[in-house]
Order: sequence, then C-alpha cells, then structure tokens
Amino acid sequence: MRLIIGMMLSLFLLAFVATGVSVYLYKNTRSEQAKTIIIEPRTGTRDILAQLHREGLVPALPLMVVPVLMTADHQSLKAGEYEFAGGMSPAQIIQKIIRGEVVIHKVTIPEGWTSYQVREALLKEPLLVGEVPAFAEGSLLPDTMHFRRGETRASVIARMQKAQTELMEKLWPTRAANLPYQTPAEALIMASIVERETGEVDERAMVAGVFVNRLRKGMLLQTDPAVMYGIEQKQGGAPMMRLLSRADLNADTPYNTYTRAGLTPTPICHPGRKAIEAALNPATTDALYFVATGTGGHRFATTLKEHNANVAAYRKVMGGGRM
Repeated sequence: MRLIIGMMLSLFLLAFVATGVSVYLYKNTRSEQAKTIIIEPRTGTRDILAQLHREGLVPALPLMVVPVLMTADHQSLKAGEYEFAGGMSPAQIIQKIIRGEVVIHKVTIPEGWTSYQVREALLKEPLLVGEVPAFAEGSLLPDTMHFRRGETRASVIARMQKAQTELMEKLWPTRAANLPYQTPAEALIMASIVERETGEVDERAMVAGVFVNRLRKGMLLQTDPAVMYGIEQKQGGAPMMRLLSRADLNADTPYNTYTRAGLTPTPICHPGRKAIEAALNPATTDALYFVATGTGGHRFATTLKEHNANVAAYRKVMGGGRM
C-alpha cells in the first residue's frame, strides 16, 4: 500500500512539475522572429498547436496542450491569416488567435471609377475569391475597402452597395428645393457627371450649379465625360486612351449630351460623397458654361461671349489643342 501511495505521490508531483513547466513556458517563451501564418478553416486545436510549433512560435505539442486546455475559450481558435511579431509568448499568440485578430488587407476603389474599372481591380486582387457579380453603374460608394484573405469579391461589392444606399437615404432628405431631377437615381446621375467633370472638391457645387441651370433652361448638358462613357460602353467598357474628336461629339449614343437633351440614362461612374452632396445642393449661380484653365480648375461664365474668351485662353495654354 505504501508503495502504491508513494508511486501515486511521485506521479502527482511529476504531473504538478510538468504542468508548472508547461504553464511557465506558455507564458514566458518568446518567438525569435516575426511570422505570418495561415490557419485553414476547420483546423482542430491540436493541429493548430502543431502548426505553430513547426513555425517556431510555440514549444512542442506536449508542453502546450495542458495550458491551452486550461484556457476556457480555447475552442474558439479561429481560422485565418495571422501576423505575429517577434518576442510574443505562446499565451499572447493563442489569445490573438482566439480573438480572431487576422491580417486585414485593402483595395482602393477611387471616386469616379466606372464599373469596368472596379471589376478589373477586384479581379486582380489575388487575396479575394469568387466571381464579381453584376452591379449597376453608380450603385457603389467608392472607398478603400478592408478585407480578410479569402473574403469573396461579392461581399466587397455588397458592402459598397450598402454604403451607397445608406448614404443616399441620409442625404436625399437634405436636398435643395426645386431641383430639376426628382429621384435619388437621377441625383446619382448628376453626381456621376459632376464627379467626372472635376477633381477639385471646391468646384463640385459650382459645376453642379451650371448643369442645373442648363437643365432648367432646356440647354444641352454638353459634357465630354458622358460622351466618352458612351463610346467606352460600345467598346466593352475599357477607358478611352485618347482625346475626343469632333466626330465623337457628332456620333449619337444614349450618353451623347451634345446630341441628346437631359440627363444620361444611367450614371457614368461611381460618384463619391462630395459629388453627391454637390448634386443635391448645387451652388446658386448664374453661370451656364465652364472650361478648364489648363493649369488646374475651371473658369465659369454666364454668357457665351465670356465662355468663348475662356476657351481661347485655355487653347492658348494648351498650345491650340481641343478642349
């Protein structure tokens, strides 16, 4: 009996010491260098510990099992891509995986991009998966989109669509009175034209004001970016790599605002918040024309005579080229 008791005490002491060593190593062992690893979905706790050991991040599996199992939420180890800094302890590493602090990547969708450009950018991002679903021009709110490795392209699109819908629901009630467009969809068309006409944030309300004045007077919008968009659509959507010609302006398409009155049938890009705000609250102005300065920004004019002088000044700056 004494022998049995002695053996049991010895085993208990051995287990106690082993547990103490394991816990000590769990809290105090430090990895030597930074590592990035990918834990695949449905990987079990033991396999995760084995993977971490192979990467030199934690001691061998027998020394990790007990302290990890003592962690109440150890079953919440989450799959994903993780980045571990040098000097982290196994305890810190395991807690990071439990919290699901995965590496966050990003893809930037600039304001004014067309659906073609958005689709191409998402397809070229290798860390996203799946197809790009169909989506309407103007339905996305451009932004720098953050995502996890393995997220679907469809989910990125859905998040941008949701952001655009929520923004329009917020801004539409703040619109100015008596606008020459009656629906949020028409406001998005105007915003897209404003977006493509100027990259100067401070000018957008003024540009919108000019187009609103022209609509109210029944004048053609005569906006070059819309003409370009129409040509691009006929050629598969890829951006034009040349200037518009006189023949382009005379060739009728649904988007040629030199040959057709009113707004274009759809947006011509995905406008950002500032362009939408400008479309909903355009500047109060008598201006009916504007032209680029050639050095940044635009000159605005209330009469055709004044506008023609501004065009001549632009051509002089540009060496006689077309607008």
